[in-house]
Amino acid sequence: MTATRSTLTHLSCSRCGENYDANQLMNLCPACAKPLLARYDLPKAAQTLTRASLQGRESSLWRYEEALPIQSQEGQLKLGEGWTPLICAGTLGAEIGCPNTLIKDESRNPTGSFKARGLVMAVGRAYELGVREVAIPSAGNAAGAMSAYAAKAGLSAHVYMPRDAPALFQVECRALAAQVTLVDGLITDCGTKVREKVEQFGWFDVSTLKEPYRIEGKKTMGYEIVEQLGWRLPDVIIYPTGGGTGLVGMWKAFDEMEQMGLIGSERPRMVSVQSSGCAPMVRAFNEGREFAETWQGAHTVADGLRVPAAVGDFLILQALRESGGIAIAVTDAEMLGNAERMGRHTGVFPAPEGAASLAGQIRLLESGWIQSDETVVLFNTCTGLKYAHLWA
Repeated sequence: MTATRSTLTHLSCSRCGENYDANQLMNLCPACAKPLLARYDLPKAAQTLTRASLQGRESSLWRYEEALPIQSQEGQLKLGEGWTPLICAGTLGAEIGCPNTLIKDESRNPTGSFKARGLVMAVGRAYELGVREVAIPSAGNAAGAMSAYAAKAGLSAHVYMPRDAPALFQVECRALAAQVTLVDGLITDCGTKVREKVEQFGWFDVSTLKEPYRIEGKKTMGYEIVEQLGWRLPDVIIYPTGGGTGLVGMWKAFDEMEQMGLIGSERPRMVSVQSSGCAPMVRAFNEGREFAETWQGAHTVADGLRVPAAVGDFLILQALRESGGIAIAVTDAEMLGNAERMGRHTGVFPAPEGAASLAGQIRLLESGWIQSDETVVLFNTCTGLKYAHLWA
């Protein structure tokens, strides 16, 4: 196989700090059952991953390959992921009183969502380490992305999805050759089924933060924002949060970029937006807790936000607090109304999760937490086309 410029050195536990060989297949830390994080030889990476070198690289997330875990070009399961546009939403910003509003439009990724970033890394690295069957519990978008990259790699894919997930998500996975099992319950119930089958059949579980590499793909959103802003950081990043991999990943990215000399010590304030019908991070943040209790009776039209428990809860809360950020909950009605507002003023048709970021911004502007002259990046995590049934 042809080697990449990856400087991956080892894995370390996000909680207890124990180190592990990166060339072994792993899920959670064996010592404390918390997420493992990929670590790199960043001084070595900094020799070639420079502002100047990036000017001539491909317009995808693979432009940052020194700080990515894939070891072989064959493991780079390229479908056009990453380097999504950062759209100036001046008209929208003027209406809400924050002219420097930008939208990172992740709907341009393969399978129409930001999940492509994480799953290309998880599936690609699993493929490199000899896995032949992968499994995932998902409300929809992650399942579609895993199915796509498994198909690209020639792996068997097993999807466990809530029975009430939109039909389009189910059709997408089946069209990509995945075996889809519908489960009565929430994504956490699907996770229980996946664990049972993993133990029974030896499949590899690529659940959110239950393996080390999805976060590595998601962190590239942070690299891209900084580069697209001319090596500046925004004042605020507003991120719709289910499992929270992207928020944690971006916080990791900023640290790596500083170590490589690409940015200084400045950081944006990170904002986690959840649904009022499923807001475990908001509750834990407001109560000053390190971990979030499972949310009972989770319900929301935004399937990606219907995550009652997140394995990386303490990492999400840590990033919010270290950044001087905040967690906020918005209603389904606010999401749907602001989806139409975003579409009308920007030409971006967002998923409810993406509209939640706008709803959160408006709330924080009204409270004075965000000032009118600040630069704010909103995340539209998925195309609204996958939720067309909400407006039909």
